[in-house]
Amino acid sequence: MKFADLHLHTFFSDGTFSPEELAGHGARLGFAAMALTDHDSVEGCARMATACSAAGMEFIPGTELTAELGNTELHLLGYFLDTHNEKFLAEIGRFQTVRQNRILEMVAAINKLGVPLEVESVFALANCKSPGRPHVARALVKAGLVKNLDDAFERFLKKGRPAWVPKTKMSALQGIELIHQTGGLAVMAHPGLNHNDDIIPDLVKAGLDGIECFHTKHSTAMSERYLEIADKYHLLVTGGSDCHGFSKNKPLIGTVKLPYEHVEKMKVAVAGKNVASLNR
Repeated sequence: MKFADLHLHTFFSDGTFSPEELAGHGARLGFAAMALTDHDSVEGCARMATACSAAGMEFIPGTELTAELGNTELHLLGYFLDTHNEKFLAEIGRFQTVRQNRILEMVAAINKLGVPLEVESVFALANCKSPGRPHVARALVKAGLVKNLDDAFERFLKKGRPAWVPKTKMSALQGIELIHQTGGLAVMAHPGLNHNDDIIPDLVKAGLDGIECFHTKHSTAMSERYLEIADKYHLLVTGGSDCHGFSKNKPLIGTVKLPYEHVEKMKVAVAGKNVASLNR
């Protein structure tokens, strides 16, 4: 059997692996296909495509968008994206600026507590357009201001802690539309972590294409539940490790192996969308 991992991050967002390192891990694990889904970014896709091609693997360009429906935060995975689409790049560029401003606010809050973290050190460590809380945590550790990443989040960065700053999110409907206008597929990420399956019918009405049934933090029972929901609403099935390299203590790549048949179904679906678009 052939397998894929369709949820992966590099240092172009909050992962620690380069695209080349990530592709190398995938090749050693025997994956037939990999997708890169950095947060609000497609910066690493070109390098990942080259690395996967050299390793004899199929590559699917993607991203992960933070969205909301009502008061529920959710993440949308976009697959088979046109990474040169100007409207898409402009929109995610806007959210990259939001991310950068959020870093400024978090560091300012930390400084008010008398902790001398320099914001320049966070941006230098992140070295990408889509920085996030893990970069602040790593910078705190590197500066010797906290014991470890868990300490950074517990003292400063978790929701309800002094340096917590809420995210500005796009609407889920906007996110789905944004993915579709690049010719891509919109998939709900790790629904088992949202604890609100009631929003799925509304997402389906908005054009949701698939659901991530298999995820590192999904139990077997969760995966079975979302497979049933996928069948009920005629959604594509995806899965991935959500690997962030060593930023979450250990690389998760290899913990989820999605049967390649699901990638084939995704390719049929995206081809159908593109044909429909040409005929309009």
